[in-house]
Amino acid sequence: MRTIMKIDNLNTIEALDEFLQGNRQVAFSVLGSKSERYEFIRKTLIKFSYTMLPKKDKGIVIRYLLKMTDYSRQQLTRLIKQYTKTGRINWTPCRSNGFVKKYTDKDIILLAKTDELHDAPCGHAVKKLCERAHNVFNDNSYQRLTDISISHLYNLRKSAPYKRQRRSFTKTKSKQVAIGERRKPYPEGKPGYIRIDTVHQGDQDKVKGVYHINAVDEVTQFEIVCSVERISEQYLMPELEKMLESFPFVIRGFHSDNGSEYINQRVAKLLQKLFIEFTKSRSRHSNDNALAESKNASVVRKVFGYTHIPQKWASEINQFNHKYLNPYINYHRPCFFPETITNAKGKQQKTYPYKSMMTPYEKLKSLTNAEQYLKPEISFEILDEYAIKMSDNEAAKCLQKARQKLFCLIFKQDKTG
Repeated sequence: MRTIMKIDNLNTIEALDEFLQGNRQVAFSVLGSKSERYEFIRKTLIKFSYTMLPKKDKGIVIRYLLKMTDYSRQQLTRLIKQYTKTGRINWTPCRSNGFVKKYTDKDIILLAKTDELHDAPCGHAVKKLCERAHNVFNDNSYQRLTDISISHLYNLRKSAPYKRQRRSFTKTKSKQVAIGERRKPYPEGKPGYIRIDTVHQGDQDKVKGVYHINAVDEVTQFEIVCSVERISEQYLMPELEKMLESFPFVIRGFHSDNGSEYINQRVAKLLQKLFIEFTKSRSRHSNDNALAESKNASVVRKVFGYTHIPQKWASEINQFNHKYLNPYINYHRPCFFPETITNAKGKQQKTYPYKSMMTPYEKLKSLTNAEQYLKPEISFEILDEYAIKMSDNEAAKCLQKARQKLFCLIFKQDKTG
């Protein structure tokens, strides 16, 4: 029959190792009081001559003490370090009652009254007021507050006596309603996800010029340009509605930058009524609205330039857009369309092959089951008649003549006026 040893009989490192591995049955219990544990640690270290042991045996002794005292490794390491330095492990119970309270409830109430009188200025100002009250105006009740630190002054403001004496109420803040989802749209090859941007036609003598609103479909590059006097709701909202109606396919997404002309409740309600998802550009993602911005340069700026055009000509410019510019860029102006390829390293790259170059209308027709994207009242038979009504060169000549006539009207009258 196997006998059970007591911990007092563990006299060798080998015995301790067997005990820790569970190979020997030993009667033990974790020691209770702190003084008992400290004394047990000291006697064990002396018994096994801890300071003379090799590193491996020291580890066995430490694991044995961890098991017997239930201390953490960090606490036991500190106690062993104390023993190796002094030969003792001392425990001195704390006899103090903690921190002495320097500032009384009367001081806190006095601080609250001072804050109330002066509308709670910053901590530095309050400290200076307390010093002046004591040193200049001889008010001894401020004596202790003259030595207070700025940081502790804010601590006292959070205390219960201060809050009982003085409560502050602030006006309820209105909740900020998020308009538009901050993400890049994902059309998944379907038309109807437009990118929109504003182009300003220059300033002159601190007077704003006309504004062009440029909307481009991401998949087909179908583009509608309109012009307004100002980008306020009064001028912008009617043109936005006409713009959305001008696209031959159903609009599913509306993406803009973070300009207030689009990020507002009126635009959000209009899009919500038409079941159009509203997204806006993310910070530090300059490519989110890059398609519209590139069309600003390649289309709008090429047609209208950078010269200041007064706002009063917005109506005439808009007629020119509707009759000449929009038909030309959608039915007669070829565009590059990207193709995504994966290189040998697995990285995706966009290329713009010549064979993929076509007009936005041709791109729309080339989509699989393209008829399903058209509005109910529109068919490709109607659009084909409009597209072949004149050749590309004829459409370009009409555009050039109309633009020259428009510019002559604008700049001739501006000079005579």
